Amino acid sequence: MSCPNQVTTEIRRHGDGGGVAAFGAACASCPLREQCTTARNGREIKIGPHEEHLARGRANSTDPGWPARYRATRPKVERKISHLMRRRHGGRRARVRGVTKIDAGFSLLAAAVNLARLAILGIVSTPSGAWATAAP
Repeated sequence: MSCPNQVTTEIRRHGDGGGVAAFGAACASCPLREQCTTARNGREIKIGPHEEHLARGRANSTDPGWPARYRATRPKVERKISHLMRRRHGGRRARVRGVTKIDAGFSLLAAAVNLARLAILGIVSTPSGAWATAAP
């Protein structure tokens, strides 16, 4: 790991796969210290246990075709999850206790959001039980 002044230090690994890179001694006389850290003992960078996966993802996102692939799938899913968590739906907080009741409540919430979406699209149930687009 290197700091903005290009000083490198070793990452001390933890049992969970994460680690810490401490620049303590190098920060004492560093000309960039004020820009880099306010800690008395020098800069310390914590590395999470999933840093390798994150670095791989960052590297993949530099591919020129990545933005188009990302826009094609992810935002739709993330937007729908966001709709469940905020707005009037209240998916962020459980109003009951117990995993079974919370699961049932969230399933009901998801069904309500899906039915609201079908209504916006103009899709209705026919007498035979099939779904069709409502006639204008």
